[in-house]
Formats: sequence, C-alpha cells, structure tokens
Amino acid sequence: MKSAVVTFPGSNCDRDMAVGIELVTGTAPQRIWHGDSELPADLDFIALPGGFSYGDYLRSGAMAANSPIMREIVAAAGRGVPVLGVCNGFQVLTEARLLPGALMRNKQQTFICRDAVLTVENAQSLFTARFDAGQTITIPVAHHDGNYFADDAVLDRLEGEGRVAFRYADNVNGSQRGIAGVLNEAGNVLGMMPHPERAVEDAHGLTDGRVIFESVLDALAPA
Repeated sequence: MKSAVVTFPGSNCDRDMAVGIELVTGTAPQRIWHGDSELPADLDFIALPGGFSYGDYLRSGAMAANSPIMREIVAAAGRGVPVLGVCNGFQVLTEARLLPGALMRNKQQTFICRDAVLTVENAQSLFTARFDAGQTITIPVAHHDGNYFADDAVLDRLEGEGRVAFRYADNVNGSQRGIAGVLNEAGNVLGMMPHPERAVEDAHGLTDGRVIFESVLDALAPA
C-alpha cells in the first residue's frame, strides 16, 4: 500500500500515525509537508494526523484546511482515494468541507485524555469492514475541541445514510448523538476524534485501532 501522512505546523501525532501505518502494512508511508503543492502519484491512502495545527488559532483546523496540499487532498478524495483524518485531522476535514459538521469545545471545557469505549455503527465501509456492526471497541482520545456538532437535518441525513462510523458509548465530550466518527457520501473519507494509531500493538495496551488500518489494507488489496 502506497500511503502518505501529512504534517502541518503544530502536528504532533504525525510520527505516531506513520509508525502505526508501517506496523500494520509493512511499508513506511511517505511524509508530506503541508506547504507542498503536489502529492506523489498513485497514492492508495492519505492520513491527516492529530495535533494542534497552527496552534488551533481561529477554529481548530481552519488554517490547515487552506494549506496548499489540501487542494490536492480534496482532489484525491474526489477521485476515490481513501482519506483518514484523526483528531485535528478530523477538524481539518470538516473545515475543508470534505465532511459535514464542526468540532467544538468539549462540553466539560477541559482537555480530555483517556481511553474511550466506542460502538461500531457502520461495519461496511472500507475503514470498518473488519469490525462487526454493534461491536464495542476501545481507542484512546486526546482533545480539547472534539464535541461534534451539526444541525438536526445533517445529523438525520448522516444517520439515515449510514455515515456515522463510530459512536461514543459514554459520550466523553458532549458530541451530538454521541458521534465519534463520520464518513463522506462516497465512503472513502473518514474523520474520527479517537486515535487508532495509538492502539495498534500490544505495547499500547490496546489493539482495536489496528483493525481500521487492516480494513483499509484489505480494501486496497488486488482482487
């Protein structure tokens, strides 16, 4: 699998993401700087990592969404390339309008860093196909602005179209309807606040995050 991890000023999980992808796929991803204007040809998978791009000034992810490389990522997503945005990467995807909604300040008004129990809502996407619908998994969260918000019409559409990928079992941050991850209409873009790259090997104490990368790898395997 030919993959890439994008680094923005303030990213702090880009190395974690790159290591996680390599552990699962056996191939190190290419590292892309936000100021680059082109992506490598024939990419199979793109990951936007967590962190605090541009220090979270303005809205989280708003400045990163206007980085030069994002034009290419939007175009790649339009061609069907799988794109995963985690934490700040999820924020960037909403600001770039690749996903609906917005990520607001946590209901508690505090930074949350803990393991989160999730329910798999959609087990048919390319990111979740190795899970079972309704399965309970545990993946760490670490965020201050992870409270997912959208109006009722958008939320109803996400629910009706099966685009809610994951839901918090105990709604750690006050997200609307407990949403922890959402898909785009085509199903090739996933944004999620929990960090799957922090749950890919026994040394992490959790391995449920590994299944997301394995699902992508399966989806991209030659028929």
